[in-house]
Amino acid sequence: MRVITGTARGRKLEELPGLDTRPTTSRVKEGMFNAVQFDIEGRRVLDLFAGTGQLGIEALSRGAARCDFVDSAPAALKVVRRNVEACGFSDRAGLYQRDFSAFLDRAGERYGLIFLDPPYASGALENALERIAAIDILAGNGIIVCEAPVERILPSLPGPYEKGREYRYGKTKVTLYRRRADPS
Repeated sequence: MRVITGTARGRKLEELPGLDTRPTTSRVKEGMFNAVQFDIEGRRVLDLFAGTGQLGIEALSRGAARCDFVDSAPAALKVVRRNVEACGFSDRAGLYQRDFSAFLDRAGERYGLIFLDPPYASGALENALERIAAIDILAGNGIIVCEAPVERILPSLPGPYEKGREYRYGKTKVTLYRRRADPS
């Protein structure tokens, strides 16, 4: 598992041992970032189910201003910390060992880009989407990137959120949601 491009291009990232964490494959990650490539630079990013931190690190490598990494597993957050440090992004990263819902309940920031890649069988994806829309922490013109099994049908969200394109990569589906900009 490596950083695809940007300032940390080619940097090898540490993985978690065992089968509890399912890293995003290189093919899926490349597709995700191709879909949002012009919407990263200067944005504040949330990697809500961080695992190894590879999605948030990729965003930082491509010019995101800051990334908050959230994971409830202590071992995962240790790996994220080591990966962030190895890539030289410690000054632009916040690390939070919390359940995703506890983090969202206290989120005082708005994010321009949010990655949601929870364990597939947990049901956390739909819950996180609904909570994000309810507390409205996505900035105007912001994007939520969701990874799920191809057979999962993700919900529509109330305005100003819009379900966008879906991309399929074998057994994996990436779905984008956008938030319309606030009227001036």
